[in-house]
Amino acid sequence: MTDLALARVKMVGMPINSTPSVSVYEVSPRDGLQNEAVVVPTDVKVELISRLIAAGVKDIEVTSFVRPSWIPQLADASEVVARLPHTDGVNFWGLIPNRRGLDRAIDGGLTHVATFMSASETHNQKNLNRTQRETLSAQREVIESAKAEDLVVRAYISTVFGCPYEGAVSIERTTQLAKQLSDAGADIIVLSDTIGTGNPNQVTEVVRSVTEAGIPLERLALHMHDTRGTAIPNIVAGLQAGIRTFDGSVGGVGGCPYAPGAAGNAASEDLVHVLESIGWDTGVDMSAIADAGAFLSAELKRELPKRLNRYHTESRSFVESCSA
Repeated sequence: MTDLALARVKMVGMPINSTPSVSVYEVSPRDGLQNEAVVVPTDVKVELISRLIAAGVKDIEVTSFVRPSWIPQLADASEVVARLPHTDGVNFWGLIPNRRGLDRAIDGGLTHVATFMSASETHNQKNLNRTQRETLSAQREVIESAKAEDLVVRAYISTVFGCPYEGAVSIERTTQLAKQLSDAGADIIVLSDTIGTGNPNQVTEVVRSVTEAGIPLERLALHMHDTRGTAIPNIVAGLQAGIRTFDGSVGGVGGCPYAPGAAGNAASEDLVHVLESIGWDTGVDMSAIADAGAFLSAELKRELPKRLNRYHTESRSFVESCSA
């Protein structure tokens, strides 16, 4: 092992002489498309999901069962779920805002669902039209009902690292919510930088606080947006802190309709590239995930914000021209 490789191993806390794995949780079909100005056709969504599966992604958030008037871009949720390819080893997730959303997910045959609420009171009311107290009560009921049906539950906590309305968010409040959602039965707690204002030190502090409250690292995930170009550094900080599941969105698409100024998610291509380059196995094929990003870019008819899909396309074109 070279000195550089050994330094990388020590930097992220890897055991020497091992190739540990991390999980990339893909959100582009849901979080990636919900903020687009146009409604993406169902055929395109299903094709994107198929390409993600071919790239080796094992967890894909395919849609959200919200009221169509809230997010018309995801009004075809039931149709998307009905057309999902049957693939062993791949988990399809649906975001659910309430009990009705849970019922729709169950009716569609999903076995993995995600709930969401905010660490800041104002964003929670803008996003869900409820107070945190009301939301938490409803979340407990939904999570308990989902677990009674043997579903796996992911619980997002939004605005953990900053709120567009309130600014800084208390780490103590995030920790309390994480503990309450975990106690309700959520399998995974997702710490989310909804507006992309977090920094690596914050990540370290929040993860430490939540784990000290009794939630194991293996039940935590990070969901980072890239508004200030810090999504990947924040994910590396999470890796150093012991987290092993990270959300990504091909091309870096995404954003929150109720978070003014929020940019897209951490790009899956960039995420896979960085994690693999420092010695972690993602199980995702770099070329195939970049192709998925290029496909989405073509369908949206615009250049997407992230780097590796562009590099992959341009470098391949260069090689092909040299071979001609």
